[in-house]
Amino acid sequence: MTSYTLHQLSQLIDHTNLKPDATPKSMAILCEEAKHYQFKMVAINQVQSELCAKLLKQTPVDIGAAIAFPLGQVTKEVKCFETKNAIENGATEIDYVINITELKAGNLAYIEDEMLKIVTICRQHNVVSKVIFENCYLTNDEKIALCKIASKVKPDFIKTSTGFGPSGATLEDVALMKKHVDPSVKVKAAGGIRDAETFKKMIAAGAQRIGTSAGVKIIYQLKQELLDTGKDTIEID
Repeated sequence: MTSYTLHQLSQLIDHTNLKPDATPKSMAILCEEAKHYQFKMVAINQVQSELCAKLLKQTPVDIGAAIAFPLGQVTKEVKCFETKNAIENGATEIDYVINITELKAGNLAYIEDEMLKIVTICRQHNVVSKVIFENCYLTNDEKIALCKIASKVKPDFIKTSTGFGPSGATLEDVALMKKHVDPSVKVKAAGGIRDAETFKKMIAAGAQRIGTSAGVKIIYQLKQELLDTGKDTIEID
């Protein structure tokens, strides 16, 4: 059992708006909410990096750019360019989607090389790297193979989902990833996490970051839980 303050739980949230029709006003609202609720990061499409960097200037909130999103079906060279361009425009975290086609073809050397190239760029710029598996399309053996590659390359995080596939994060996938990846690599759960109860279950399963567009709702529910119990912390088993 681990006790968390509300601030500690807020710092586990990547506050997300990856909608294709997100407007500058939408980004302004997202960034204001991230500042107000002290979320760790805003998760945005790569093209929004510069705007959000300006909106969050001189704040502790990170700017997380989604790369090759949501399909991952571009070349390594394009993914590297997107990564560098996002960082140049102010991104401080990178979430990229693996090439699922190459994984399905059994081309693990391609997957490793792609991961190494992007993680290296992130390291060179002191930027957090996250590798999106998109588990809804993968077998457990494929997920474990990716964990083994990540254990070798050591990105900062491996991530369950984009939120755009037919299903999102599951407790089983979080536990599987946590079990099979090197302890130095953290797990991010994303996709379909819309309430405090699911949020807490994902953390209990091993997730150390949560991507969600329902962060404000989740924080309100957690605040209510603290009020109802009269405690200063929330315990998660």
